[in-house]
Amino acid sequence: MRKIIHVDCDCFYAALEMRDDPSLASKPLAVGGSAERRGVIATCNYEARAYGVRSAMASAQALKLCPDLVIVKPRMDVYKAVSQEIHGIFRDYTELIEPLSLDEAYLDVSASTHFAGSATRIAQEIRRRVSQQLHITVSAGVAPNKFLAKIASDWKKPDGLFVITPAQVADFVAELPVSKLHGVGKVTAQRLARHGIRTCGDLRQWQKLALVKEFGSFGERLWGLAQGIDERPVQNDSRRQSVSVENTFEQDLPDLPSCLAQLPGLLEELTRRLARLDPSYRAGKPFVKVKFHDFTQTTLEQHGAGRDLDSYQRLLSAAYARGNKAVRLLGVGVRLHDLRGQHEQLELFSH
Repeated sequence: MRKIIHVDCDCFYAALEMRDDPSLASKPLAVGGSAERRGVIATCNYEARAYGVRSAMASAQALKLCPDLVIVKPRMDVYKAVSQEIHGIFRDYTELIEPLSLDEAYLDVSASTHFAGSATRIAQEIRRRVSQQLHITVSAGVAPNKFLAKIASDWKKPDGLFVITPAQVADFVAELPVSKLHGVGKVTAQRLARHGIRTCGDLRQWQKLALVKEFGSFGERLWGLAQGIDERPVQNDSRRQSVSVENTFEQDLPDLPSCLAQLPGLLEELTRRLARLDPSYRAGKPFVKVKFHDFTQTTLEQHGAGRDLDSYQRLLSAAYARGNKAVRLLGVGVRLHDLRGQHEQLELFSH
């Protein structure tokens, strides 16, 4: 049985801005681009969230919801430096760390001898040290697998700790809304609801084969999650191959112009995600993914193409032409070059 901790910083960028400028602490605050330049919100504090402001929202829309919102430019060098300090704390307890972004990571502490192997005590100590040394708060979830640890870290946000013991898994998961499951977006949740499936307890009434028949390969994943099963290991040596953004639409997009109209919003979110990568990656060739209404799909990428709107429009037009029918999902992304691997290879042959 694994012992997994998921650590997630509370409104990370905004928290650091409030830490470094205490006058911002009581105000609704967002980090992002200016409204005049069609900027997007990267993150915001809880005062801003009370007005409905959210990450990936256009800054102009955020200001309509909250006219007193203070928007500051991101300071990525500061965020990356603090992220490295947090990871230094993690490494005092385990080397099995899988970063998801600058502000969240999985830790496998199954073999850790600290605090007599208590994952809960380790999580408490990590939270205490981050607060004491860096003056920001993190939330943590402790569970036997990654799926449940991530849900647990969100359970008592902000500045919370939630533990799901192996004995509690079955009862906890039974009551869990299917909308909390990884990979279940708004559209899939609505589709499940039409079958009377609203909780994992409802999902358990279905045979695995029936779910596969109804939802394809994702049906098997749904069945496993409904039982609280997630065998994915924490991978500290895995390197990302790409960054992407996908959107499944409630109503199918009927033609190419309606697909092209979705590109600016998708690319804004892609830019935000690229900004959160650590410096050991370099963005490479762009790609688009199109899933048609009949669930057939195609992905198209191109060496040497730019990552501007025009380049993605050309890629999307060519990908759409492969099916030329209504579209249910669009994705845009970038392949990544692992600069860390190149550096290590150079060192290897330099002696």
